[in-house]
Amino acid sequence: MTSPLLCVRNLRVEFPTRRATLRAIDDISFDIMPGEVLGVVGESGAGKSVTGAAIIGLIDAPGRIAGGEILLDGQRIDQLPPAAMRSIRGKRIGMVFQDPLTSLDPLYRIGAQIEETIAAHTDLRGEAARRRAISLLAEVGIAAPEIRMDSYPHQFSGGMRQRVVVALALAAEPQLVIADEPTTALDVSVQAQIITLMKRLAQDHHVAIMLITHDMGVIAEAADRVAVMYAGRIVEIGPVQDVVHTPRHPYSQGLMGSIPRLDQSAGRLVAIPGAMPRLDAIPPGCAFHPRCPHAFARCIAEKPSLRPTGAGAAACWLFDVAKVTDGAA
Repeated sequence: MTSPLLCVRNLRVEFPTRRATLRAIDDISFDIMPGEVLGVVGESGAGKSVTGAAIIGLIDAPGRIAGGEILLDGQRIDQLPPAAMRSIRGKRIGMVFQDPLTSLDPLYRIGAQIEETIAAHTDLRGEAARRRAISLLAEVGIAAPEIRMDSYPHQFSGGMRQRVVVALALAAEPQLVIADEPTTALDVSVQAQIITLMKRLAQDHHVAIMLITHDMGVIAEAADRVAVMYAGRIVEIGPVQDVVHTPRHPYSQGLMGSIPRLDQSAGRLVAIPGAMPRLDAIPPGCAFHPRCPHAFARCIAEKPSLRPTGAGAAACWLFDVAKVTDGAA
């Protein structure tokens, strides 16, 4: 069997403050295979973007990786010095951010920015780098790339700018691409184009993609597997069809129930009561228990770990054998 390209094991990320140390990521583990798209979904504040930042070594001080390990193609990268991590970031790991204007310098032409990235991470220079840049723009669907190379970011639409950012992320032929809310600022038709583009890149280049989003529609369309995050933990992970159509964790069920469906008559959508807890107010036991319709005493006292549920896993005491036995007694 093919080995995972990315292995995250028991990752913890903390942010020290004057009053307490806040744990933003609490003991999460997952793998991504070459050519696989792993969707990471959850509400704002769940820890999705912090997870991506930890993988590429961009946790801002005083934040820190407080435990666990991150392995890229078998090499541990979470303890590398900054200079070594910079050589990996951009070359072996590409990044696509939510707002393309934060990734593109408005003062430089698109072609110059792509050529600079190519020169920084490969041996290509001059005309060879330019040809590579033109090829990348063509691959991500930019029409007349030889001409658009000389355009500035403000001369592109939002969707076209996002395509340029994808081209930048692929400039050094990375093994892994982390896409953080890449379609949020785009209209629906352009979202579909970007999703199709990323799926094709995963298939054609065998690139592993970590797709971070809060949009379950994007996940259902683009991902092979889904990790659902809540309050810094993964509460469910499994194949996309299983999580979307038969979610196991009550939080996943709430997310699915909040999505309108065309095959059902109109009515009130299911809403999850309450809100995501603040980092300094995460409840004991299962962090979701104050909002969970199925919570019982054990949920309040003990923190569940992921346990197998069919082809995936869910962190919920409802699937604990001992609990089922106690309930039947």
